[in-house]
Amino acid sequence: MEYRQLGRSGLKVSSLTLGTMTMGGKGKFANVGTVGLDEARRQIDMCLDAGVNLIDTADVYSNGASEEIVGEALGGKRKSGVLIATKARFPMGDGPNDRGLSRHHLIEACEASLRRLKTDVIDLYQVHEWDGVTPLEETLEALDLLVRQGKVRYVGCSNYSGWHLMKALGVSARDRLPAFVSQQIHYTLEAREAEYELVPISLDQGLGILVWSPLAGGLLSGKHRRDVTPEGTRQLAGWKEPPIRDQERLWSIVDVLVDIAGARGVSAAQVALAWLLGRPAVASVIIGGRNEAQLRDNLGAANLKLSAEERERLDKVSQPPLLYPYWHQMQTASDRLGAADLSLIAPYMK
Repeated sequence: MEYRQLGRSGLKVSSLTLGTMTMGGKGKFANVGTVGLDEARRQIDMCLDAGVNLIDTADVYSNGASEEIVGEALGGKRKSGVLIATKARFPMGDGPNDRGLSRHHLIEACEASLRRLKTDVIDLYQVHEWDGVTPLEETLEALDLLVRQGKVRYVGCSNYSGWHLMKALGVSARDRLPAFVSQQIHYTLEAREAEYELVPISLDQGLGILVWSPLAGGLLSGKHRRDVTPEGTRQLAGWKEPPIRDQERLWSIVDVLVDIAGARGVSAAQVALAWLLGRPAVASVIIGGRNEAQLRDNLGAANLKLSAEERERLDKVSQPPLLYPYWHQMQTASDRLGAADLSLIAPYMK
């Protein structure tokens, strides 16, 4: 297992992270997975044995049940260097203040997460989504309080747009408040929108990227084909993330994944994960499984290195269109583009 620096922080995280959205099985999250405590213990032990040192959860997963299972399953293993990341923002009750990133809700949510996780500190506390009603100053001051109280060590964000992220970093710098060290984003071979703004920002501002749903809800596992949706999958259960806008493009990507995987004697899922692990600014890819077999297979991606030719095939079949203003920058400003710019534009200049 490789350990990578999380952005410009001093924290080292494993290149693969255990995701826990499959744990709990309550409400709509039952469509994702119904992993209980005993299975969770086995999955955590399997990941720790493989060198994983980061477990990611959120208060909203199964309405707190995922955090409770993680806390119970970890037991005394926290002393062995296991890092816990969790998130807050989404509704945790019916009241008007039971959601969002207000000082009231964020502090209350953090303290509730600490209780469920049976710990006195959260290593990475992430705001789960943008809150356009609460001033960023209020949110960041609440995070600052949690850090100074010793309840949180590092802070990150998830699902922010480019301008949301840059505004937050600007407020942090101006007011000397804790800055996000990471962003957790959706990023796959099928969904490369993050390369327009979020990846260049990470390179320029020194944030580490954590990738959620790296197999597009299982669509890139190789089990789904043009006319095949396997039993027991999220899609068959009605889970609508992520949206697929071009079905033919998706299946063309899967065809290449399956071809490369067959030649290498590995799974298509491992190839898709290995592709992500080689992308700029990616610190860790979050994996999970509805069962131990899926998780064990995903863990194999940690040791899979794709060749330049394999990467080129995957890049080509999945390359998104170059949107404005980027095509204009390529045509008129290519003589003065920086490394962050070129992370997006360079492949189109060949």
